[in-house]
Amino acid sequence: MRAVIIRGAGFFGFWLVLIGADPVDGVAGLFTAAAATWTSLRLLPPSSGRWQYAALARLAWRFMQQSIMGGLDVARRAFDPRLPLQPGFLTYPIRLPPGPARNAFCAFTSAMPGTLPTGVDEHGALLYHCLDVNQPVVAQLTVDEELLTRALGGTDGDR
Repeated sequence: MRAVIIRGAGFFGFWLVLIGADPVDGVAGLFTAAAATWTSLRLLPPSSGRWQYAALARLAWRFMQQSIMGGLDVARRAFDPRLPLQPGFLTYPIRLPPGPARNAFCAFTSAMPGTLPTGVDEHGALLYHCLDVNQPVVAQLTVDEELLTRALGGTDGDR
């Protein structure tokens, strides 16, 4: 019930921001918010886990650090052509099951400079294109996956 109230209020609030607080439009907004809430609950049912905000803050901090360091590394490589690049693909044996958490992981890691998830191999491992396959990309992805799992309210044993 909590998810229905939160999502419904969020959708109706969004309607009010877009359309305004006209009473005539408010009726249409209530129906629209109800339909959006129903659709939202069908497509993404509420999870039993609770977000861990301290872990989410650690994940955000790591994202910021890795983005800056990765961006500097990519810039350095772009301005120094003598610096060797070893582009290629590597596999990451992800432990998150297919679904929203795995999608969030792929979105999170796609924003990191120098790596890009490109698909899944025949064993279910994620394929990543990397600017330098000699970098510890798999180790970094493992840390990212652990942090994301904790932030979403799971533990390493939940995967």
